[in-house]
Amino acid sequence: MGGPADTSTPLPADSATGAVTDPAAGAAGAGPDAGAAGLTTGAVARRLGVAPTTLRSWDRRYGIGPAVREGGRHRRWSPADVAVLEAMCRLTGSGVPPAEAARQALAARQASGPGRRDARRPGNDVRPGNETRPPGGAALAQRPERTGPRSPAHRPGGSNALPLGNVRQECRGLAGAAVRLDAAAVDGLLEAVLAEHGLVASWEDVITPALRAVGRKWAASTERPGERYVEVEHLLSWHVSSALRRVVTHPPVRPRGAPVLLACTPGETHTLSLEALAAGLAERGLPVRMFGASVPAEALDRAVRRTGPAAVVLWSQSRPTADRALAVRVGATAWGVRGARTRPAVAVAGPGWAGGTPPAGTLRPRGLREALDTLVAVCAR
Repeated sequence: MGGPADTSTPLPADSATGAVTDPAAGAAGAGPDAGAAGLTTGAVARRLGVAPTTLRSWDRRYGIGPAVREGGRHRRWSPADVAVLEAMCRLTGSGVPPAEAARQALAARQASGPGRRDARRPGNDVRPGNETRPPGGAALAQRPERTGPRSPAHRPGGSNALPLGNVRQECRGLAGAAVRLDAAAVDGLLEAVLAEHGLVASWEDVITPALRAVGRKWAASTERPGERYVEVEHLLSWHVSSALRRVVTHPPVRPRGAPVLLACTPGETHTLSLEALAAGLAERGLPVRMFGASVPAEALDRAVRRTGPAAVVLWSQSRPTADRALAVRVGATAWGVRGARTRPAVAVAGPGWAGGTPPAGTLRPRGLREALDTLVAVCAR
């Protein structure tokens, strides 16, 4: 729960570097060219969300290049060429090594249509550094993959890479699909990772790092600040929200007992972390009341008095929305008959509460796993 929830895994990681790259990187001025000769490398890069240098690297290393070259040199990509690239993106984004992904992508094209012509360019593109490339790209070059660490001068993805760091391959795939605005791939990756790793590991190791990377890239943008990556943030956040709501669609039994209330503080609009918490509580059979974004203090007070919750979780993404007085007031709210009045436990969650002592009498879980453990214990009292 500690990460940015709505900083609003195909563009896959750059196969040569492991970085998820800016779809516009190096493609400025290369608008779509849908002429008979095919698309330019810049236009294809923008469509797929990979750097143009990545396309050239795939062409040079694995034979995944265009069938037509304008004037014998300039790459022009046909729909069939782009389909191979899309398959390459999907495969690398799902964790398949680049060489194997290229083999599968080329094999799929050969199985679905005529093979490539051998003479894509004079001499079958035999040139220094590319001598081992088989004619026509029907098989893969045997050039070894770089396995050692790169020097600082070869930092993955350069200044246009999403700042993912050392993360699971599924995270790179998710971030890449989001930057490509590939909604189907985002949905598929989320469904697969949640099924394989479970909610908590998926949230902490895959979803949150991807959201953070998109948020940092957006915040750091110097070109028309606040506009780049907004569409990526919104698409990824919406699909994550949808996936979280599908985690538990039909609880095995109707939850009993006092509920846990989840609410963003007044003025706070980021809800994804609370949605993850709601899904985790539902998985554990605990009743939940989710009130979402920017809940007015008066409405929260009425909800507490009406539902008699075991706990109230107040989410704050930024310090201006961390209302300490509200947290204390909610914790002091009592109900029931005189002599047996009850008060809720209050947990303050999110980065907005960091940097100081938690409000008196409140709990301060530091992540989704800790929050779930804490609330399960509170509800068991």
